[in-house]
Formats: sequence, structure tokens, C-alpha cells
Amino acid sequence: MPTVIFSRSFATPITTAAGLRQVMSVYAQMASARLAKHGLQAKVLTAFAATSHFNPNEKSFPSVCVALPMPTADPVLLTRAAHAVLPQVHEGVKYVRAGIMVTDLRPTGNQKPLEIFENRHEERGIGTLLEDVAKRYGRGSIGLGHAGIKGGPDWTMKRDMLSPRYTTHWDELPLVKAA
Repeated sequence: MPTVIFSRSFATPITTAAGLRQVMSVYAQMASARLAKHGLQAKVLTAFAATSHFNPNEKSFPSVCVALPMPTADPVLLTRAAHAVLPQVHEGVKYVRAGIMVTDLRPTGNQKPLEIFENRHEERGIGTLLEDVAKRYGRGSIGLGHAGIKGGPDWTMKRDMLSPRYTTHWDELPLVKAA
């Protein structure tokens, strides 16, 4: 069964529910874009946060599994579902990683929902609009609510020690000249 997961360790621990709200918003919208790209919709979203395994004094692993009202790739519904983990978050605890996972994936348009279950956000094309703006102006140029950030927050992964990607990026391939 296919699954879409967005999960990262943070460069600096997050100690507030507001910080984790931003993380969950960003990840949910990234999952929405991935689902739309592949023509899929999700029926279940799982959100989680975790403390370090190496700190025995702070053990916390809040998680929640949300059954969505209908299969969707809507960024608004996925973001709301991801925020369901926030009541379980303890202020002051150092969370070092978090993520979301969407499962029970189905092809888009596989079955039209009954009128009372139709999602007004998907009808407006909010997800498509977000993707179009992101393609034109770059990732991080637009987002919903707490994910509408221009620059990367301090919790994003540091990439200054990134290994060379010779096998996947032509522009990083070493150039050798024979004399």
C-alpha cells in the first residue's frame, strides 16, 4: 500500500506548540503537493513528534491518527488534521523531530463524494494555486497559515555539510581534465 511521509530531525529543538504547529503546517502542505502531483488522495493522516532517544529525562512521543471525512489532497484539510497532535504536545519539552504520514491512498476522482461531503476547498483549487505560485516563485514563497513563511525557520535541517550528489545532479559531477 503506498504511503507519503514527510519527517525530519530539526537543527534546533522545538519547545513550543506554536513551533510544532508551524512544522505540521509545512509538512501537511508538502504532502498535499506530493499527492496532487501523483493524482492521489488520502483517507488517513498520522502526525507525530518525538524527543531525543539519548535524553532519558525527556521522553515524549505524541502522535495522532486522523481518519479524514473523505479521500482528499486538500492542503486545508490535511493541515487541520495534522494539527490534531498539538493538544498532546507539552510546552518546554525539546522535540527534535516530527512528521506526518498519509495513508489509504486512492486515485483522484475515483469516486465522486455525495454532495453533503464535498470539500469546498478542493472545488476552489487552493492546492493547485499554492503549487502554481510555488513553481513560479520558489518553495517557501507561499503557504497556508503558519506555513506561509518566506525564509526557512531555525528548525529546518542544516545543509552546510551536505555530501556531494554526483549520481543525481549533473552540475555537481566532478570535472577531470587530462593534460
